[in-house]
Amino acid sequence: MTAPAPASIPLVLDETHLIPSDASAVVSGAGVAVPDVVVFDVSGPGAVGCVQGLLTSDIEKAADNGCVYGAVLTPKGMIQTDVWATRRGGEVRLCAPSAGRGALADVLSRSLPPRLARYVEVTGRVEVLRLIGPRAVEAAGRAGLPLPEMGRAATAEVGGTPLVVIRPSQEPAPFALEIQSDRDAKDVRGRLAQAGAMPVTEAALELSRVLVGWPRLGAEIDEKTLPQEVRFDEVGGVSYTKGCYVGQETVARLHFRGHANRGLVGLEWGEAPEPANAHVVQDDRTVGTVTTAVWVEPWGTWVGLAKVRRELDRTRGVIAAGAPAAIVTLPFGLRR
Repeated sequence: MTAPAPASIPLVLDETHLIPSDASAVVSGAGVAVPDVVVFDVSGPGAVGCVQGLLTSDIEKAADNGCVYGAVLTPKGMIQTDVWATRRGGEVRLCAPSAGRGALADVLSRSLPPRLARYVEVTGRVEVLRLIGPRAVEAAGRAGLPLPEMGRAATAEVGGTPLVVIRPSQEPAPFALEIQSDRDAKDVRGRLAQAGAMPVTEAALELSRVLVGWPRLGAEIDEKTLPQEVRFDEVGGVSYTKGCYVGQETVARLHFRGHANRGLVGLEWGEAPEPANAHVVQDDRTVGTVTTAVWVEPWGTWVGLAKVRRELDRTRGVIAAGAPAAIVTLPFGLRR
Protein backbone atom coordinates (compact mmCIF):
# COMPACT_ATOMS: atom_id res chain seq x y z
CA MET A 1 0.00 0.00 0.00
CA THR A 2 1.34 3.43 -0.89
CA ALA A 3 0.99 6.42 1.41
CA PRO A 4 -1.46 9.10 0.27
CA ALA A 5 0.10 12.48 -0.36
CA PRO A 6 -1.29 15.98 -0.83
CA ALA A 7 -0.57 17.91 -3.98
CA SER A 8 1.96 20.20 -2.34
CA ILE A 9 4.02 20.71 0.82
CA PRO A 10 1.92 22.55 3.44
CA LEU A 11 4.72 24.96 4.31
CA VAL A 12 7.93 25.98 2.61
CA LEU A 13 10.15 28.62 4.17
CA ASP A 14 12.77 29.94 1.79
CA GLU A 15 14.97 33.00 1.63
CA THR A 16 11.94 35.21 0.93
CA HIS A 17 10.12 34.10 4.08
CA LEU A 18 12.87 33.73 6.67
CA ILE A 19 15.15 36.74 7.14
CA PRO A 20 18.80 36.00 8.03
CA SER A 21 18.54 37.43 11.55
CA ASP A 22 15.68 35.03 12.30
CA ALA A 23 17.71 32.02 11.20
CA SER A 24 20.76 33.17 13.16
CA ALA A 25 18.69 33.55 16.32
CA VAL A 26 17.34 30.02 15.96
CA VAL A 27 20.66 28.35 15.15
CA SER A 28 23.17 30.23 17.28
CA GLY A 29 21.56 33.08 19.23
CA ALA A 30 18.36 34.08 21.01
CA GLY A 31 15.09 35.45 19.76
CA VAL A 32 11.66 36.32 21.12
CA ALA A 33 8.50 35.87 19.08
CA VAL A 34 4.74 36.12 19.44
CA PRO A 35 3.23 32.70 18.68
CA ASP A 36 -0.13 32.22 16.98
CA VAL A 37 -1.87 30.53 19.91
CA VAL A 38 -5.10 30.48 21.87
CA VAL A 39 -5.27 30.36 25.67
CA PHE A 40 -7.97 28.81 27.87
CA ASP A 41 -8.16 28.77 31.67
CA VAL A 42 -9.90 25.88 33.41
CA SER A 43 -10.94 26.42 37.04
CA GLY A 44 -13.19 24.89 39.66
CA PRO A 45 -12.90 22.20 42.34
CA GLY A 46 -12.38 19.45 39.78
CA ALA A 47 -10.39 21.36 37.16
CA VAL A 48 -7.19 19.33 37.38
CA GLY A 49 -8.99 15.98 37.41
CA CYS A 50 -11.19 16.94 34.47
CA VAL A 51 -8.24 18.08 32.35
CA GLN A 52 -6.42 14.90 33.36
CA GLY A 53 -9.20 12.94 31.67
CA LEU A 54 -8.74 14.83 28.41
CA LEU A 55 -4.96 15.05 27.94
CA THR A 56 -2.55 12.35 26.76
CA SER A 57 -0.01 13.65 29.28
CA ASP A 58 -0.14 13.56 33.09
CA ILE A 59 -1.07 16.96 34.50
CA GLU A 60 -1.76 15.50 37.95
CA LYS A 61 1.77 14.14 38.26
CA ALA A 62 3.14 17.54 37.18
CA ALA A 63 1.83 18.97 40.48
CA ASP A 64 1.55 22.68 41.23
CA ASN A 65 3.46 24.92 38.79
CA GLY A 66 4.11 21.95 36.52
CA CYS A 67 3.99 22.12 32.72
CA VAL A 68 3.29 19.26 30.30
CA TYR A 69 2.92 18.85 26.55
CA GLY A 70 0.21 16.60 25.19
CA ALA A 71 -2.89 16.40 23.04
CA VAL A 72 -6.62 16.00 23.16
CA LEU A 73 -7.82 13.08 21.07
CA THR A 74 -10.94 11.77 19.42
CA PRO A 75 -12.44 8.60 20.95
CA LYS A 76 -10.57 6.69 18.23
CA GLY A 77 -7.23 8.11 19.35
CA MET A 78 -6.67 10.71 16.61
CA ILE A 79 -5.16 14.06 17.56
CA GLN A 80 -7.61 16.96 17.61
CA THR A 81 -5.01 19.49 18.74
CA ASP A 82 -1.76 19.51 20.65
CA VAL A 83 -1.68 21.47 23.91
CA TRP A 84 0.76 22.91 26.44
CA ALA A 85 -0.84 22.69 29.88
CA THR A 86 0.37 24.51 33.00
CA ARG A 87 -0.99 23.79 36.45
CA ARG A 88 -1.19 26.60 38.98
CA GLY A 89 -2.88 25.61 42.21
CA GLY A 90 -6.25 24.12 41.34
CA GLU A 91 -6.38 25.77 37.91
CA VAL A 92 -4.99 24.70 34.56
CA ARG A 93 -4.02 26.98 31.68
CA LEU A 94 -4.15 25.43 28.21
CA CYS A 95 -2.17 26.95 25.34
CA ALA A 96 -2.85 25.54 21.88
CA PRO A 97 -2.20 26.54 18.27
CA SER A 98 -4.86 28.83 16.86
CA ALA A 99 -5.75 26.16 14.32
CA GLY A 100 -6.87 23.97 17.24
CA ARG A 101 -9.13 26.57 18.86
CA GLY A 102 -12.41 25.11 17.61
CA ALA A 103 -11.53 21.55 18.55
CA LEU A 104 -10.28 22.49 22.01
CA ALA A 105 -13.27 24.72 22.77
CA ASP A 106 -15.62 21.97 21.63
CA VAL A 107 -13.91 19.35 23.81
CA LEU A 108 -14.01 21.62 26.86
CA SER A 109 -17.64 22.59 26.36
CA ARG A 110 -18.74 18.98 25.97
CA SER A 111 -16.53 17.36 28.59
CA LEU A 112 -16.35 19.65 31.63
CA PRO A 113 -19.13 19.07 34.21
CA PRO A 114 -20.18 22.60 35.29
CA ARG A 115 -20.24 21.69 38.99
CA LEU A 116 -16.60 20.53 38.81
CA ALA A 117 -14.89 22.70 36.21
CA ARG A 118 -15.51 25.63 33.93
CA TYR A 119 -13.42 27.20 31.21
CA VAL A 120 -12.93 30.64 29.77
CA GLU A 121 -10.92 31.75 26.76
CA VAL A 122 -8.40 34.45 27.72
CA THR A 123 -6.55 34.71 24.41
CA GLY A 124 -7.10 38.43 24.03
CA ARG A 125 -6.23 39.20 27.64
CA VAL A 126 -2.96 37.28 27.93
CA GLU A 127 0.19 38.18 26.03
CA VAL A 128 2.31 35.15 25.16
CA LEU A 129 5.96 35.35 24.14
CA ARG A 130 8.27 32.46 23.27
CA LEU A 131 12.04 32.56 23.51
CA ILE A 132 14.00 30.43 21.06
CA GLY A 133 17.62 29.71 20.26
CA PRO A 134 20.53 28.13 22.18
CA ARG A 135 21.22 31.36 24.09
CA ALA A 136 17.62 32.12 25.01
CA VAL A 137 17.83 31.01 28.63
CA GLU A 138 21.04 32.95 29.10
CA ALA A 139 19.41 36.09 27.69
CA ALA A 140 16.34 35.63 29.90
CA GLY A 141 18.57 35.46 32.97
CA ARG A 142 20.34 38.67 32.00
CA ALA A 143 16.95 40.32 31.52
CA GLY A 144 16.03 39.52 35.11
CA LEU A 145 13.45 36.82 34.36
CA PRO A 146 13.09 33.87 36.73
CA LEU A 147 14.49 30.62 35.31
CA PRO A 148 12.35 27.70 36.46
CA GLU A 149 13.51 24.11 36.35
CA MET A 150 12.54 22.08 33.30
CA GLY A 151 8.86 21.23 33.28
CA ARG A 152 8.05 23.98 35.76
CA ALA A 153 6.60 27.50 35.86
CA ALA A 154 7.70 30.47 37.95
CA THR A 155 5.97 33.76 38.71
CA ALA A 156 7.66 37.12 39.05
CA GLU A 157 7.25 40.85 38.55
CA VAL A 158 9.70 42.32 36.05
CA GLY A 159 9.73 46.07 35.58
CA GLY A 160 6.32 46.29 37.21
CA THR A 161 4.85 43.62 34.91
CA PRO A 162 3.56 40.44 36.60
CA LEU A 163 4.35 37.41 34.50
CA VAL A 164 4.65 33.64 34.44
CA VAL A 165 7.73 31.99 32.89
CA ILE A 166 7.30 28.41 31.73
CA ARG A 167 10.09 26.02 30.80
CA PRO A 168 9.30 22.85 28.82
CA SER A 169 10.24 19.53 30.40
CA GLN A 170 11.68 18.29 27.11
CA GLU A 171 15.04 19.21 25.66
CA PRO A 172 15.32 20.19 22.93
CA ALA A 173 11.86 21.71 22.61
CA PRO A 174 10.45 24.10 19.99
CA PHE A 175 11.04 26.99 22.40
CA ALA A 176 13.27 27.46 25.44
CA LEU A 177 10.90 29.55 27.58
CA GLU A 178 7.36 30.85 27.36
CA ILE A 179 6.35 34.11 29.00
CA GLN A 180 2.71 34.82 29.83
CA SER A 181 1.53 38.19 31.06
CA ASP A 182 -1.90 39.65 31.78
CA ARG A 183 -0.53 43.07 30.84
CA ASP A 184 1.31 44.56 27.91
CA ALA A 185 4.80 43.08 28.17
CA LYS A 186 6.49 45.94 26.32
CA ASP A 187 9.00 46.50 29.13
CA VAL A 188 9.82 42.80 29.26
CA ARG A 189 10.39 42.73 25.50
CA GLY A 190 12.71 45.73 25.86
CA ARG A 191 14.71 44.04 28.60
CA LEU A 192 15.03 40.90 26.53
CA ALA A 193 16.25 42.86 23.52
CA GLN A 194 18.90 44.59 25.64
CA ALA A 195 19.94 41.14 26.91
CA GLY A 196 20.40 39.83 23.37
CA ALA A 197 17.03 38.18 22.63
CA MET A 198 16.00 40.11 19.55
CA PRO A 199 12.47 40.20 18.14
CA VAL A 200 11.94 37.56 15.44
CA THR A 201 9.03 36.60 13.22
CA GLU A 202 6.72 33.62 13.53
CA ALA A 203 8.74 32.02 10.72
CA ALA A 204 11.60 31.71 13.20
CA LEU A 205 9.33 29.73 15.52
CA GLU A 206 8.56 27.44 12.60
CA LEU A 207 12.24 26.90 11.86
CA SER A 208 12.91 26.25 15.54
CA ARG A 209 10.30 23.52 15.84
CA VAL A 210 11.40 21.85 12.58
CA LEU A 211 15.02 21.64 13.73
CA VAL A 212 13.96 19.82 16.91
CA GLY A 213 11.59 17.57 14.98
CA TRP A 214 8.39 18.82 16.60
CA PRO A 215 5.06 18.26 14.81
CA ARG A 216 2.64 21.07 13.98
CA LEU A 217 -1.11 20.99 13.66
CA GLY A 218 -1.98 21.44 10.00
CA ALA A 219 1.36 20.09 8.75
CA GLU A 220 2.51 16.87 10.43
CA ILE A 221 -0.74 16.57 12.40
CA ASP A 222 -4.07 16.14 10.63
CA GLU A 223 -7.42 14.60 11.53
CA LYS A 224 -6.08 11.06 10.95
CA THR A 225 -2.87 11.31 13.00
CA LEU A 226 -2.13 9.09 16.00
CA PRO A 227 0.26 10.47 18.66
CA GLN A 228 2.90 7.77 18.08
CA GLU A 229 3.09 8.67 14.38
CA VAL A 230 4.49 12.14 15.12
CA ARG A 231 7.04 11.53 17.88
CA PHE A 232 4.77 12.07 20.89
CA ASP A 233 6.54 9.17 22.57
CA GLU A 234 9.96 10.74 22.02
CA VAL A 235 8.94 14.23 23.17
CA GLY A 236 7.09 13.08 26.27
CA GLY A 237 3.63 13.87 24.96
CA VAL A 238 2.01 10.59 26.08
CA SER A 239 1.78 8.96 29.50
CA TYR A 240 1.25 5.20 29.66
CA THR A 241 0.91 5.12 33.45
CA LYS A 242 -1.85 7.67 34.12
CA GLY A 243 -5.54 6.88 34.36
CA CYS A 244 -8.07 6.88 31.57
CA TYR A 245 -8.45 9.69 29.07
CA VAL A 246 -10.37 10.10 25.82
CA GLY A 247 -8.73 7.99 23.10
CA GLN A 248 -6.49 6.08 25.52
CA GLU A 249 -7.59 2.61 24.42
CA THR A 250 -6.27 3.06 20.88
CA VAL A 251 -3.04 4.73 22.01
CA ALA A 252 -2.32 2.11 24.67
CA ARG A 253 -3.11 -0.81 22.35
CA LEU A 254 -0.73 0.56 19.74
CA HIS A 255 2.00 1.00 22.36
CA PHE A 256 1.72 -2.34 24.12
CA ARG A 257 0.57 -4.65 21.33
CA GLY A 258 1.57 -3.17 18.01
CA HIS A 259 3.40 -0.34 16.27
CA ALA A 260 2.62 2.74 14.24
CA ASN A 261 2.58 2.18 10.49
CA ARG A 262 4.00 5.66 9.92
CA GLY A 263 6.65 7.77 11.60
CA LEU A 264 8.16 11.24 11.45
CA VAL A 265 11.67 11.63 10.03
CA GLY A 266 14.00 14.46 9.08
CA LEU A 267 15.14 15.15 5.52
CA GLU A 268 18.14 17.01 4.14
CA TRP A 269 18.29 17.99 0.50
CA GLY A 270 21.24 18.67 -1.75
CA GLU A 271 19.06 20.89 -3.92
CA ALA A 272 15.81 22.78 -3.47
CA PRO A 273 12.66 20.66 -3.03
CA GLU A 274 9.62 21.30 -5.20
CA PRO A 275 6.65 22.70 -3.24
CA ALA A 276 4.23 21.26 -5.81
CA ASN A 277 5.39 17.70 -5.15
CA ALA A 278 5.15 16.29 -1.63
CA HIS A 279 5.84 12.61 -2.35
CA VAL A 280 8.66 10.64 -0.71
CA VAL A 281 9.78 7.91 -3.09
CA GLN A 282 12.14 4.98 -2.59
CA ASP A 283 12.67 2.16 -5.10
CA ASP A 284 9.97 3.70 -7.31
CA ARG A 285 7.37 3.43 -4.52
CA THR A 286 5.67 6.30 -2.75
CA VAL A 287 6.44 5.68 0.90
CA GLY A 288 5.58 8.96 2.54
CA THR A 289 4.77 12.65 2.43
CA VAL A 290 6.90 15.75 2.93
CA THR A 291 5.07 17.91 5.46
CA THR A 292 7.44 20.88 5.88
CA ALA A 293 10.57 22.18 4.16
CA VAL A 294 12.76 25.05 5.36
CA TRP A 295 15.87 26.78 4.13
CA VAL A 296 18.53 27.10 6.86
CA GLU A 297 20.74 30.00 5.80
CA PRO A 298 23.53 29.45 8.39
CA TRP A 299 23.87 25.84 7.21
CA GLY A 300 23.37 26.57 3.52
CA THR A 301 20.96 23.70 3.08
CA TRP A 302 17.30 22.68 2.92
CA VAL A 303 15.88 20.49 5.67
CA GLY A 304 12.39 19.29 6.40
CA LEU A 305 10.06 16.79 7.99
CA ALA A 306 8.19 13.89 6.43
CA LYS A 307 5.72 11.25 7.53
CA VAL A 308 6.91 7.96 6.10
CA ARG A 309 5.83 4.35 6.21
CA ARG A 310 7.46 1.94 8.59
CA GLU A 311 9.00 -0.20 5.86
CA LEU A 312 11.11 2.68 4.50
CA ASP A 313 14.82 1.84 4.59
CA ARG A 314 16.11 4.81 6.56
CA THR A 315 19.73 3.98 5.82
CA ARG A 316 19.27 4.89 2.14
CA GLY A 317 18.35 8.06 0.34
CA VAL A 318 14.99 8.96 -1.14
CA ILE A 319 13.49 11.28 -3.70
CA ALA A 320 11.50 13.73 -1.62
CA ALA A 321 9.51 16.59 -3.11
CA GLY A 322 11.13 15.86 -6.44
CA ALA A 323 14.76 16.10 -5.28
CA PRO A 324 17.34 13.68 -3.80
CA ALA A 325 17.34 13.73 0.01
CA ALA A 326 18.93 11.90 2.91
CA ILE A 327 16.99 10.59 5.90
CA VAL A 328 18.17 12.34 9.08
CA THR A 329 17.69 11.28 12.68
CA LEU A 330 15.73 13.86 14.63
CA PRO A 331 16.38 16.33 16.11
CA PHE A 332 18.60 18.10 13.58
CA GLY A 333 20.26 20.34 16.13
CA LEU A 334 22.13 17.60 17.95
CA ARG A 335 24.30 16.82 14.97
CA ARG A 336 25.50 20.36 14.20
